[in-house]
Amino acid sequence: MVPEVGGSAITEVQGSIDAMRRFTERIVAARAETVVIISPHAPLEARAFVAYAGPELRGDFANFRAPQAIVRAPLDTELLDAIAGAAAEDGYPLFSIKDFTLDHGTAVPLYFLQRNGWRGDVVAIGYSFLPDADHLRFGACIRRAIERTQRRVACVASGDLSHRLKPDAPAGYYPNAYRFDDLVTRGLSECSFESIIDIDQDLRRMAGECGYRSMLVAFGVAEGLPPNCEVLHYEAPFGVGYMVAQLWAHPAGAITTETEIEIAQQKAVPQASNSAGKHHGPASEAEEITSLARQAVETFIRERHIIEPPPMIQSPTLREKAACFVSLKIHGDELRGCIGTTEPVAPTLAEELIANAISAATHDPRFPPLAVAELNHLRYSVDVLSPPEPAQFEDLDPTTYGVIVEDESGARRGLLLPAIKGVETARQQVEIAARKAGINPDTPLRLQRFRVRRFHEPLREGETP
Repeated sequence: MVPEVGGSAITEVQGSIDAMRRFTERIVAARAETVVIISPHAPLEARAFVAYAGPELRGDFANFRAPQAIVRAPLDTELLDAIAGAAAEDGYPLFSIKDFTLDHGTAVPLYFLQRNGWRGDVVAIGYSFLPDADHLRFGACIRRAIERTQRRVACVASGDLSHRLKPDAPAGYYPNAYRFDDLVTRGLSECSFESIIDIDQDLRRMAGECGYRSMLVAFGVAEGLPPNCEVLHYEAPFGVGYMVAQLWAHPAGAITTETEIEIAQQKAVPQASNSAGKHHGPASEAEEITSLARQAVETFIRERHIIEPPPMIQSPTLREKAACFVSLKIHGDELRGCIGTTEPVAPTLAEELIANAISAATHDPRFPPLAVAELNHLRYSVDVLSPPEPAQFEDLDPTTYGVIVEDESGARRGLLLPAIKGVETARQQVEIAARKAGINPDTPLRLQRFRVRRFHEPLREGETP
């Protein structure tokens, strides 16, 4: 599902990607301050639960040939301490694991939460080899800790369903594996947690799942609360069951339909702001595209709200499905943030641009998150990428084409946009892209090239070049 890892294959799980966007919209609209993620792939302790130590949690996808895809978030130390205390009351140790990067069971949901605009603290927990009943009780400990700290918290149970749904599935084929996924999706659709808790354990083991105990912890968090369940999406194109579902939402923060989300966002943000002043419609396509990037950033930084694409888009480019990079510059030509996608994730460029603009402002690992005081000093540009095509070295031209370089194994990948100041030759371009990816000099490379359409923000009234 992660574009930097999956490449063109993400089209086969677009339904899951879209469901994670909707899932995140609900968390944002419910104003969650912290997300607790329960992962099946954290380091395991036989008789204890584990939690990643802070103060910052960080993960990447280097083990999946995408070291450039990074997630990071501050640890909610107060909530973690409260969880440890509540767990100790019930006799469950919670071990702190230090100097570990986040496992992919934690990093994947965090990637999509942040990619779709949620910003906040995280507590990342791994389950144990203790019996199933202990995982339910540990979930109740998390619930007590949340109530004691009076946080607005979202709990995310990470994991896949069966890994054995097709003959070419990664864990081999088990003909009855589909029954496990059917029982889970039906149980969640009907809010029948007991039917999942009581599932046939031989079926569960033969299905090769990795999300069952994460769900048990989540059931423990929600025990006794009025359920509010919905399976947002289920699919299994690679022989592995992908499900995105909501188990429960507090009545004060429950938002279960796209209409409710829209109403909540309108209440939270009566009118989106644009520091450029009164808006009478874009004078050019460049103005409309960069204005949308500016509006996305300013609204999010000031109000922690993700805007929707405007209902009346004039630019045909914004209605396309395309990848893009959004660059923020300050003090003339000094870079302040740049984040983008090499292959499109969202259905339209408008949605892709909004997500990348917010990420450039808040999640570029080279810079701290943008402050309100900086907003009026920024200039925006948007690079819209054509689909990459295989290339030989002689096909490159840094003034016309961007370049993507990979080592022969595909484990490391770097990108450089075209028309970069100071990059005058193809050799310079390739060397810089390879260095960004951590590829050693003289390593054989695979090359791709792409074109960009670059849109610069027009000068605003009173500005000078």
